[in-house]
Amino acid sequence: MKLPVIKHLTQFIEENDQDYLVETIEVLEALTEVSSLKDEELDVIGELISNMYGALEVNKMVKEGIDKKEALNNFMKRVLGSIDK
Repeated sequence: MKLPVIKHLTQFIEENDQDYLVETIEVLEALTEVSSLKDEELDVIGELISNMYGALEVNKMVKEGIDKKEALNNFMKRVLGSIDK
């Protein structure tokens, strides 16, 4: 996951609607079922999906009243904490 990408996607959600990301995730998840995709291509799609889910989670925290910067930092701490375990 890349914080700048999540931050950009969070801004996109604020300016538009989270439904765009939800639908894009559905399309990308459907693409992962294409048998001719290479591992590298699947990795890229997986990274995009992860960043989009991250942006949705940050957006949820912002809607709950957490400052955007704090929500981004909390999310990344949580991600890094789960990796360390």
